[in-house]
Order: sequence, then structure tokens, then C-alpha cells
Amino acid sequence: MLHGRALRYIDEVARQGSIRKAAKVLHVAPSAINRHILDLELELDAPIFERLPRGLKLTSSGELLIAHIRDTLTAHERMRTQIKALRGLSRGEVAVATMATLAAGLLADIVAAYREAIPQISLSVVVSDRAGVADLVGSGEVDLAIAYNLPEDSRLQRAGEFHHRLGAVMAPGHPLAARKTLRISDCLAYPLVLADRRLSLREVVETIAPSRAQLLPVVETNSMELMKQLAYTAPHITFLNRVDVDRELRAGELAFVPLSGANGVQRLNILHRARGSLSPAASHFIQFAQERLNFVDAG
Repeated sequence: MLHGRALRYIDEVARQGSIRKAAKVLHVAPSAINRHILDLELELDAPIFERLPRGLKLTSSGELLIAHIRDTLTAHERMRTQIKALRGLSRGEVAVATMATLAAGLLADIVAAYREAIPQISLSVVVSDRAGVADLVGSGEVDLAIAYNLPEDSRLQRAGEFHHRLGAVMAPGHPLAARKTLRISDCLAYPLVLADRRLSLREVVETIAPSRAQLLPVVETNSMELMKQLAYTAPHITFLNRVDVDRELRAGELAFVPLSGANGVQRLNILHRARGSLSPAASHFIQFAQERLNFVDAG
């Protein structure tokens, strides 16, 4: 297996097109670099460089190898940066404001993963509505917020934004569960369980509903858990993001059908106070949350 020194040697030769020039940049003997190249060509049973009168040129095998080398070096540097970021995090506390729908699902998964990775940092999570979340961050009562559809606020600075598509959620045996996509109008014939007007989710649902449609829920609630529990029982339908029901989908307990329409999207924001500086622990948690959210299927 290649070690770090050989990776850097071969990468520099590819950049310079010359062993002698690479040796000068790396401050090593040309013979040391040449030995690594010959050893690797022997191991791969293929030439890495084509020897030309004016220097070296990567062969087809060398092109494949150099792509692998640069990916490896990039990943190595990322790892070193992350380890460096962990220095000074022997202890600390991060306070997060969020919404009820996130606290019961997506954020719970992020917090659990963070606690497993960085057990020395304690977390405090406060649940509120949109206005409350903004005030908690703006006043400095918490370090950051992870919340949906927060309006622009001069007190807050956005550290990240992720788009999550809305869908109809129902029991797997529901008559609409096999559809590829649905419109809100397709669901009106069934008993609706809707988020109440304190949740931004309701605003998104109303935005994509037909202008003449009457949304007459049989249940309104600010509890995502209640919305999911009622969706277990056909023919109820509710509307949530896919990430909100990821566990239930993987277990086969609920079905999710995306809603058509370009506006059927919630904006998930990570925000912190615009003034002042973040603690190392809070900065690290934001980076961790962003990396986790980058892998979320936003539909």
C-alpha cells in the first residue's frame, strides 16, 4: 500500500512533468523519487509515466492512479483539519434552538451521532416556534438554530441551507400509497391530519394547494408524532418531509409519496447570531451538522 510520502512524490512529478523539478520542490534527491516510481510500476505491472525527451507524461494507467492519489491526499488533509478542529474541545457546551418537527426526527439523529463522535461536548436543545427560535438565537440565549423556513432577520447569519421536498404520508396499504407523485387535490377525498398554523409546514402545504381547494383537516396539531401516529391508520393522510419519516419508511411502517409542484419544498436553515463569535464547540457542531445534512435525500 502506498504511504503518504510516495503519494506526494508522484503527485508532484505529475504536476512538474519532471523528476528533477519535483525533487527541487520537495527538497529530496531525484533518485529517491525515481525509486518510488519504479517500485510502484513494478507493483502495478504497468508504467505510470511515459519517458519523453522533454520530461515525463502520465500514461493511461498513470491518469487513473493520479486521480486516486489526489482523492486520497484531499481526504487526508480533510481528516487532518477535522482532528485539528477537535483540539481544545476537551469540554464545552452547545445550545441549539429548533422546532418540534425537527426535534423528534432529523435533529435527534444528528445529536445522537454527535454525542457518539464527541462525547465530551454536552448539548442543550430548546424547542420553540419560528419566532421563538429566531429570538433565542438573536438574543444570544442559544448558540445556533436548526429550523425550517425562518424569515430574514438582521440579527441572524445563515451558516447553511438545505431543501427538503414535502410528501403525502400514509399507511402502506392506503389506496394512494402506490402512486409515484401526488397533488394536494388527490388527497382531499381522505381525512387529512394537518400541522397547525404555528408550524411553517402548514404554510408550505397551503402554498401548493389549489387556490379553490378547501383544506378541512379532521385533526390539526403541532405534534409531528401525533401526525405520524394517525397516518399509521388508513385512510388518514398527513404531509411531512421525507427525512421526518425516514425511520418509519425504512421499517416499512409508513409510505411517502412526493407532492408535485416546485413550491413544495421546505428550507432547512442553520443559523447563528450575526454579532459576536462562536465558541469552538458551537463551530464544530455546525460543521458536523452540515456534513450530516449534505447526505440527506432532499427529494
